[in-house]
Amino acid sequence: MGQKTNPLGFRLGTTQGHHSLWFAQPRNFSESLHEDQKIRNCIKNYVQKNTRVFSGIEGIARIEIKKKIDLIQIIIYMGFPKLLIEGRPRRIEELQTNVQKELNCLNQKLNIAIIRIANPYGHPNILAEFIAGQLKNRVSFRKAMKKAIELTEQADTKGIQVQISGRIDGKEIARVEWIREGRVPLQTIRAKIEYCSYTVRTIYGVLGIKIWIFIDEEKQAFT
Repeated sequence: MGQKTNPLGFRLGTTQGHHSLWFAQPRNFSESLHEDQKIRNCIKNYVQKNTRVFSGIEGIARIEIKKKIDLIQIIIYMGFPKLLIEGRPRRIEELQTNVQKELNCLNQKLNIAIIRIANPYGHPNILAEFIAGQLKNRVSFRKAMKKAIELTEQADTKGIQVQISGRIDGKEIARVEWIREGRVPLQTIRAKIEYCSYTVRTIYGVLGIKIWIFIDEEKQAFT
């Protein structure tokens, strides 16, 4: 089960929560779902276009969306918020205007907040961006994975597993390589696992990066 089920969806209601919080009628559900995807794509494209590159890392860990009748609240969790804010203090207002234009909701209130993450390399999305930047620069995949594990150990985690698949190092035959350090109990529901699946385009083709990070284990008993 640990290899066939998304670790985040597997733990919803126990150690994981939804990244989108809103209510919609069944006939409007798909429209609201596409709206969330537009918001996330707009934010990621804006950050990628308007921030200076730091080792290929954009620094977005996750984006939470909370919708009310007359308000859309967006919380951006970033490992390096200075990449977005530094130099141009009005970037948040520009980002807010771009999201409103993308959604055609200029008359609806929109609030964007940025929260800094204490340990950036303890989040799989930021770590995957680091590995992707290394692979684009033709760094050996083994060296990139070992460096990622070193960065994760500094973030006080209990275990990590990194997997890279595709035409690694330009080989003709695609294969899967992985490395694990510490404990990663994928079948334990009370274990708090952070997971991400990331795609990187290299000169040899598309590579897939998957990262599992074991943060902690809940102590309470489930009945």
